[in-house]
Amino acid sequence: MRVGAELAAQARPGDIIKLSGPLGVGKTALARGFLAALGHEGEVPSPTFSIIQPYEELDPRVWHVDLYRIARASELDELGLDSAADAVLIVEWPERAGNEVWPQALSLSLEFGPNDYRILTAEVPPSWEGRWPPQ
Repeated sequence: MRVGAELAAQARPGDIIKLSGPLGVGKTALARGFLAALGHEGEVPSPTFSIIQPYEELDPRVWHVDLYRIARASELDELGLDSAADAVLIVEWPERAGNEVWPQALSLSLEFGPNDYRILTAEVPPSWEGRWPPQ
């Protein structure tokens, strides 16, 4: 939750944040922290079945996307994600879309560590330099 909140303080419209890692590692929890920091007070369901959960009332707008059920990268075209060009996209399971999609995204990978800790690894594109890691 804390990392999500710190990330929200740095995010700008048009940013894409990719969250990778195994089931149950905390991708959706990070997204919940992000949304709560922007003022969202309701529930934040995992968008596994809806695929896209928009939060249009926030500033900036946020689309929480879960690609777990995407079988082929070609299905991405049908989701209308280009309609969110001025929103922040938080994308869980981005590897389902292929590694070449969203090269400008901040890529965060979560792994299970010892004693219920999580290990966070970041690939930081030029557009995020100076914003990640949070100061």
